[in-house]
Formats: sequence, C-alpha cells, structure tokens
Amino acid sequence: MRARLLGVLATLAVLIGFVVVYFIFILEEAPSAISAVVKNGQAYLTLQTVGAYGNHPYPDWVSYLGKDPEGNWVHTTYFKVPAHSVVHVTVYEFDTATGLRNNFLAAVRGTVGGTESVNGGAAVKYVNASLPAHTFTAPDLNINVPLPGINANAKNQCSVAPCSNSFAHNTITFSFRTPGPGDYRFQCIVPCALGFLYGFGGPMQTIGYMDGEIVVT
Repeated sequence: MRARLLGVLATLAVLIGFVVVYFIFILEEAPSAISAVVKNGQAYLTLQTVGAYGNHPYPDWVSYLGKDPEGNWVHTTYFKVPAHSVVHVTVYEFDTATGLRNNFLAAVRGTVGGTESVNGGAAVKYVNASLPAHTFTAPDLNINVPLPGINANAKNQCSVAPCSNSFAHNTITFSFRTPGPGDYRFQCIVPCALGFLYGFGGPMQTIGYMDGEIVVT
C-alpha cells in the first residue's frame, strides 16, 4: 500500500511539473508586439502561417508569425496598427488544408469590399470550406478571412518556421479598416491543433501561436 501511495504521489508530482512548465514557457511568456509598416498614410501588415514552429523550447505547433518593420520574422501574434486607417494584409500560407467544420466561416467578412485575393487572382467573397488551413478571425472587428492551404502533395513544403517564399505556399491578401484605439482579439477558427480534443486545444488557445491581439493605437 505504501509503495502504491508513493507511486501515485510521484506521478502527481510529474504531472504538476508538466503544468508548471506549460505555464512558464507557453502561457506566461508574452510575445513581443510588432508594428505594421506605414507608408504614405497606408498601413501594411505581413504575416505567415506555418504547420510547425518547431524552435526549442517551444512546442512543435502550428503558428502565426509576423514581419517587423525591419523585415525580420517574429514569433508573435501581437500586431500594432494605426487607428482609423486602412490596413493592407498579406498572409503567406505554408500549411496544408484542414478544412472548416462550419461553412459560415468560409465566407469573407469585414474586409474592404468583403473580399480576399489568393495568389493574385480575382477578389473572392467565399472559398470552398474544405480548403482553409487557418483563418484570420477577429470577432470584435467583424473580420473573418479563410486562408486556403497548400496541396498536401505539394513539393518543397516548409517544416520549420520561419519559412521563405521559396517553399510551397499560397499568398492571401485583403484589407480592413480599423476603428478607434483598443485591443481586439483574433484567432484561427480552423480546428488545426493536431493531437488535442476536437482540434481546438494547445496552439488554438495560446497567445503567440493561433491566438492573439490586434492592437489599434
């Protein structure tokens, strides 16, 4: 009985240790914010979404990254944009499609013209619900942009971020107008968290991966 109790306590200690590490390295470490590039009164925000961040000590999770004004890719989901402005967004999508569980999210909403463009093609208001790898969704701004993933059989796929444009990817562009100053939450709505219940745990709930804020200043 004593040996069994010690075993239970040892297992509990290990589990508590994992929880502590999770909070220290994932939840408590706030990523830095990057600012959009402002030129001639227009703001430009460049992002990428990847199938695996894969840089120690962080988990090998799907993730967003942002490009800072100096042209460096930063592992963050805090993006600063000016108030009462048009923000032009470019997203390089390097991940493969997972698909949506709700066709409502396949429609583009809240962007200028209610459209997005994929790989320089015509502006579209809706994508096939089976195609998105991720979404750029900010409920408080009424923004939803599905981000079509690359073909699962595409050659030269990127495995560890940041990814250069020499790897297989889709380029999605859209614009939106900002309101007054405030912090507006955004996240991916695609259930892309492999290994988590219903695909919505882990990176889907973690700032710096698939969850973040648009900071309007």
